[in-house]
Amino acid sequence: MTTPPPAPLRVALVNGSFEEPVVVNVEILPDASRTQSAKRVPGWLTTATDHMIELWRSGFNGVPAAQGSQFAELNANQVATLYQDLPTTPGTKLYWRLHHRGRAGQDTMALDIGAPGSVVEKRRFTDGTTAWGHYTGTYIVPAGQTLTRFAFRSVSAAGGNQSVGNFLDGVFFGTAPHVVLTKTAVPAGPLDVGDVVTYRITARNEGGGAADSLALADVVPAGTTYLPGSLRIVDGPNAGPKTDRNGDDQAYFDAGGNKAVFHLGNGASGTQAGSLPSTETLPGGTTVEYRVTIDRASGGRQITNTATATYENRLGPTPEPLTATSDATVTQVNPAADLTVAKAADATTVTVGQTTTYRITVRNAGPNRATGVTLADRLPDGLVFLSATPSRGSHDPATGQWKVGDLAEGATATLVLRAKATASGRITNTATVTGNEKDPDPTNNADTVTICVEPAPACCAPCSTRR
Repeated sequence: MTTPPPAPLRVALVNGSFEEPVVVNVEILPDASRTQSAKRVPGWLTTATDHMIELWRSGFNGVPAAQGSQFAELNANQVATLYQDLPTTPGTKLYWRLHHRGRAGQDTMALDIGAPGSVVEKRRFTDGTTAWGHYTGTYIVPAGQTLTRFAFRSVSAAGGNQSVGNFLDGVFFGTAPHVVLTKTAVPAGPLDVGDVVTYRITARNEGGGAADSLALADVVPAGTTYLPGSLRIVDGPNAGPKTDRNGDDQAYFDAGGNKAVFHLGNGASGTQAGSLPSTETLPGGTTVEYRVTIDRASGGRQITNTATATYENRLGPTPEPLTATSDATVTQVNPAADLTVAKAADATTVTVGQTTTYRITVRNAGPNRATGVTLADRLPDGLVFLSATPSRGSHDPATGQWKVGDLAEGATATLVLRAKATASGRITNTATVTGNEKDPDPTNNADTVTICVEPAPACCAPCSTRR
């Protein structure tokens, strides 16, 4: 597959299938761009001196439309040329296609392309009344030609009646499809481990022809986990929530490839991608989204993500595969540090008046350096502080706070805390650790130890009186 070059000035005929205005059976309409009439045929001009354009409804007199519900007859009241003038970029490759059919017999029509006033006949078409002829071709805009006329000229019609002949439908003249992907991450960040990010991708066809077989794939970025059930087409064809299963709607999550896949455009289904018209028809394009959760491995890092799309240009004789890549979204993730605390007592049973010794270990399980680490361990009633020996930092006996400071990933610090038991009973003591960074697992930030303090032994009996 090839990535198309930057799109030239978009070229696309207006009303190529003559669907506007809607007519009943058949109507001959004034060319409003010349007469300023309230009725008009969008896009098309005629060289007829009466400025009339004739449209037919599909099925009238047994003639079906080749595309859509309506078609035109070149010979309205006289032999004439039907045309559009379009801004063009010199050197651009333009594609054309059309359907032609005779009305009363073999009708002949010419296709003229070039600068207004100096068009050149490119091809003639002769067709009878039994079927529509379908024709395609290409045109390279010459140097200096910034306005190009695309015209259909009636050459002859069976029966010789000037108001009868040369049916025309399904006309296209313009640039190839050119899909542009725009990606955003919501919220923009910086974010924390555990936060949810919504990725939104908009596909817009800035070319002239439709982007066929349009499929979008977005690999879930490293350091995140897809949030099941979050696939959605936000707007455009087939808008609405989608399941993660493959085949039942226009999107699915590919667990093996760890990517979200969307079939986009008109006619898309669970088994095939659709066709996205140009922004001339669908200005906003189509937008999709899915969500991910930020893993702890992304703490202190950037998450970068792009989406890609594949589609086809079917304007030529054979489909041309193309690709598009979105801009990259970059999400900054704040540092995270999983602090744990483990507390133990040298003896779980002591007597009133004895010393109990606590050993407290603080560890940083990462993924980033922990700063401002502080352990709170206020002694409860029944215990009186004797001493504290920290491996690092400082301890304040008045508040029970141990200011550990910074801990690298994987590093530990210990505190030996000694206290005298002053009252009997069960005494519960809890140590809690905190830091400046987001802790991805707060369930292990505290540890509790319970000791049993027994009453002091009864004093011995009074000494006997000395005889």
